[in-house]
Amino acid sequence: MTTEKPVSPQVSDELRLVSQGTYLIVDLEATCSDDGSISEEQMQIVEFGAVFLNSNLEIIDTFQSFVRPSQTLVTSFCTQLTGITQEQVDSAPTFLIAALALQKFVEKYRTSDSMWLSWGAWDAKQLARESLVHGVENPIQLPHQNAKRLFAKTQKLGKQLGMAKACDLTGLGIEGAHHRALDDALNVARLLPWILGMQRLKDKT
Repeated sequence: MTTEKPVSPQVSDELRLVSQGTYLIVDLEATCSDDGSISEEQMQIVEFGAVFLNSNLEIIDTFQSFVRPSQTLVTSFCTQLTGITQEQVDSAPTFLIAALALQKFVEKYRTSDSMWLSWGAWDAKQLARESLVHGVENPIQLPHQNAKRLFAKTQKLGKQLGMAKACDLTGLGIEGAHHRALDDALNVARLLPWILGMQRLKDKT
């Protein structure tokens, strides 16, 4: 068992900002390799997954779309990791069309105090980078919070954890297919009470 301590002022300020609004959880999957054939700068989004929740943490709606990459292919490693195949993305919309669909989803449910979260900073950086490459507006025009960092701070952990480990520590376990965009976004949504400090871990291992 752990003894609860007051949340630090920095975390309290962040949580006041986040917890006043509604929540958009987004996860991205991208082309990747285990042999260096696709560098981090060359990675391209192949799937969007998003979940909108109200201030009571109730799911309002979900969004999922495959994305057809223009410069890289889905490697066998990527398929093993995500389950996504080249055939699936060959028939998918381009980034421009998929990003527009995501933008419409966001605009349908956003409010003046909405905020979006992802598990780690990579999703926000990748989305911003690809939007810039394609010369289009970022489809998510909302303040971003790093849920991975917030989880570590609110739960007073010594380090940031992977999403699967966080699900294990909370007792939730992973639901659906790990490394699929919508399933991962839904799992992060399930972690929100701990991310926001509304619930605390009983044991930290």
